[in-house]
Amino acid sequence: MNKLYAGFATTDITPAMGTPIKGYYVERFVEGVLDRLSVHALCLQAGEKKVVLISCDLVGVPTNIGKETCALVAEAMHIPVEAVYLHGTHTHTGPSLHEDHPLVNEYVAFFKKRVVQAALLAEQDLKPARMGYGIGRAPNVSFVRRFRMKDGSVATNPGVNNPNILHPIGVIDDRVSVVRFDREGDSVVLVNFANHPDTVGGSLVSGDWPYFLRETVERALPDTRCIFFNGAQGDINHVNVFPTGGYLNDTFNDFDDVSRGYKHTRYIGRVVAAGVLQAFDKVQYVDVEDLAFGHRSFEAPSQMPTPEELPEAILINELHVTGRDAELPYQGMMLTTMVADAARKVRLKDGPASFPMTLSAVRVGPVAFLGIPGEPFNGIGRAIKETEGFDMVIPTCLTCGYQGYFPMQDAYDEGGYEARSSNYKAGIAELIVSEAQKLLATL
Repeated sequence: MNKLYAGFATTDITPAMGTPIKGYYVERFVEGVLDRLSVHALCLQAGEKKVVLISCDLVGVPTNIGKETCALVAEAMHIPVEAVYLHGTHTHTGPSLHEDHPLVNEYVAFFKKRVVQAALLAEQDLKPARMGYGIGRAPNVSFVRRFRMKDGSVATNPGVNNPNILHPIGVIDDRVSVVRFDREGDSVVLVNFANHPDTVGGSLVSGDWPYFLRETVERALPDTRCIFFNGAQGDINHVNVFPTGGYLNDTFNDFDDVSRGYKHTRYIGRVVAAGVLQAFDKVQYVDVEDLAFGHRSFEAPSQMPTPEELPEAILINELHVTGRDAELPYQGMMLTTMVADAARKVRLKDGPASFPMTLSAVRVGPVAFLGIPGEPFNGIGRAIKETEGFDMVIPTCLTCGYQGYFPMQDAYDEGGYEARSSNYKAGIAELIVSEAQKLLATL
């Protein structure tokens, strides 16, 4: 017997001019707005249990701010904090919540209020609903961004048409997971797809391609609202290093050798929306009699530097923070990699030996959501999707925290930006998969 209720709401979280922007190792501040940022909230209830799934157009919500925000939502809705599922879509053209700056401090307070408001409005909107789920495809818009080079090295984002590229390292998952909630007179569609929203660049605010995904879905499907949760995108982005035909239309080569462009952002959103449309009318409907939710915490070992590594790291970090990158013998993504590697070594020179980490999960009938508080590699997502006992498992990045990259074992063996910048020792990906499956088993 179906007992499901669903409610939806959205609030605006566009930042003020001059607010620092998070997403690169260069300073940026908001100079204008291409499209407005939003919080989207989906409240679900079955019987006595209630959860709220919240998606925010931000690069991520720092763990401490995420905990505070989830606690405020839980208190306002009179639900356990584990029933609050807070996600950042990972747009690289949104405000920073990570630094001590007057406008950031103001924005954090504003953000918390808007999240609580969205959650309460979604709760007020609860109506009887029927749930269905399905899978579409979004081909040729997401690409592995780590490559084996002809000299045997490994590079992240080595540049478009780089003749030294041998082959990509990794497998793309182009599945678009769709969960549809039909109510009398309207529908809410939840979408999950794995790809970095880093296609705009610059200092103008944008929700990146998830914004266009939502806009396209809502225009194509009357009386339908769309909410998006990004997947395991840590080693996946939009860069086609060997484009053909008109693939580079409306793009430019940015400072880090990454092709970007606002109209290309729209293109990706439309292709992912097409994956939604493939599944929308043919979802498998199921009765939802109950919900479940939970957290699982564990310690993740730290990737501390050796004493021999520190002198060079301290020098590189000092040159970078004092604005002297030109004195370093690196360019493009290699510069970003070396700066990030040095920052990690300086940051962890005195420990800690491990970091506390918490995974989040929600089950809605036979569909489960598994939240990871950082940027998991695509291999983590594919492994979690295979967890037994569910019709569909949806892994989401940057959920209830922002704790950096979680690379696969081979990334540590081979090197590259993500593994060199990660706070965590090799084995973190496999540990997350194991702990995720244990958490899902409790639901």
